[in-house]
Amino acid sequence: MKIQPDHNYLYSIAENQAGYFTANQAHSADFSKERLYYYVTTGKFSRVHRGIYRLVQFSGSPFEDLFVAWLKTGWDSVISHESALYLNNLSDILPSEVHVIMPRTGSRRRKGIRLYTNRQNPDEITHREGLPVTTADRTIIDVAASGLGEEQIRKAIHKGIRQGLISKDKIRSMAFHRRTDVLCIIGNILDSEIK
Repeated sequence: MKIQPDHNYLYSIAENQAGYFTANQAHSADFSKERLYYYVTTGKFSRVHRGIYRLVQFSGSPFEDLFVAWLKTGWDSVISHESALYLNNLSDILPSEVHVIMPRTGSRRRKGIRLYTNRQNPDEITHREGLPVTTADRTIIDVAASGLGEEQIRKAIHKGIRQGLISKDKIRSMAFHRRTDVLCIIGNILDSEIK
C-alpha cells in the first residue's frame, strides 16, 4: 500500500512559517522527493532554495532571505543582531548577511549567514513577520557587544523608546550583565536620552 502525503499536516507546518517549509518537514508529512518535485513542476509548491519550499497559496515574503536562513539553521535558531534591528524596525539598513543565533551544537558553516552561539532566554525572543527574532532590548545589547557603531545604536535606542519596544530600565539591566564596554555605550546613550 502506497503512503499518501498528509497535505493538512504540511499546511499546518507551513502556515506557522508564512508558507515556507523544508524538505525534511515535507518528508515528515509523507511527501517523497518525487512528490515534492511533482508539486514544484505543477506549480503547487515553489522551490525558493535548495531544500526549502513555499506553498504557492502564500505570497512570497519580502523577508524570504531571512526565512531561508532560519529554516537552514533550524527551529531553535533566532534572527538576531543587525538582521533583528531591521526586522524590529529599529534600522533602515539591511545587512549583507543574515544574522542568526543558533545552539552551540549546530553546524557553523552557512554561506551568507553570520552565525552566533550566544545563549538566549525565552523572554528575549519575539516574533515578527512570522519569524523568531530577538527582542528589541536584546538586539541592541547584541549589536553593542558585536561592535556596531555607536551612532547606529543610539538611533535604534531612540526609535525603540519612541515605539515602546524598549524599556530603559530593562536594557540598562541587560547591559549590566555584559562586558564593561557594552554597559558604558548603553549607559551613555540612555543618560543623554534623559537630559
